[in-house]
This record gives sequence, structure tokens and C-alpha cells, in this order.
Amino acid sequence: MQELVEWTNNNLSDKFYHPLIVIGVFVVNFLAIHPFQDGNGRLSRALTNLLLIKSGYLYVPYSSMESIIEDNKEGYYRALRQTQTTLNKEPDYEPWLMFFLKSLQKQKIRLEYKIEHINIAAQTNLDLPKISAKIMEIFETKDK
Repeated sequence: MQELVEWTNNNLSDKFYHPLIVIGVFVVNFLAIHPFQDGNGRLSRALTNLLLIKSGYLYVPYSSMESIIEDNKEGYYRALRQTQTTLNKEPDYEPWLMFFLKSLQKQKIRLEYKIEHINIAAQTNLDLPKISAKIMEIFETKDK
């Protein structure tokens, strides 16, 4: 575990690899190590959120990665298994990274949909809370 954490920290700070690649590689290796008897999947998603936030992806607390994975559990386990079976030889991260990146894309799309519908509801005078200017600012800077 210590070696994985050091590799992740070093690669996130030196910025040679894109942070999403580093985070994806961290997650699949963390799950392969399986450091705890129970809760590794939930902990990996919490650590994913932490690493994403530290890397500037500030939207992640506002949209659930859990629901994305739950909606595609079969694809999650297939991609995980396909990559993890290669880790002891020449690692092939492509199956996992494709699943991971597509899941992040779905997460962002779901959040955009929620924001759009909150804004539409606000314009039609429904009694829904408006998104704060600070949150909207975060999304606007991420899209640039």
C-alpha cells in the first residue's frame, strides 16, 4: 500500500500523467491489493472522490459515482477483472481506465442535467432552492 500511495502522490505532483489516469490506476491497484476484509469498494470510491477534489475536480461531491457504478455493476466488475488479471505481468489498464473515464463522464452529465433542471424550475417559479453563485462559478471555470 505504501508503494502505491507514494507512486500516486509522486505522479499527481509531477503532472507527467493526467490526474484522471493516475487516479484510475490508483483505484484498480487499491482494489487488487484489497487491504481490508470488507468495504474496499466503498473506500475506493471515497478515495477516488478525495483524489479528484485534490486534483481540482470540485464537482464530484454533488453527483454520485456510487449510482453510476450501481447502474453498471456488470461492466464495473468486468473492467476491473480484465485489468487486474494483467497486473502481475505487463499491466493492461485500458479496460479499467475506459470504464472509469466513461463513468466520470456519466457523473458529470448527470450533474449537468440536475443543474439544468434546477435552473429551469427556478425560472418557472417552483419553490426549489437555487444553486449558489459559488457552485455555478465552479462549474463555469471547469468547462473552460
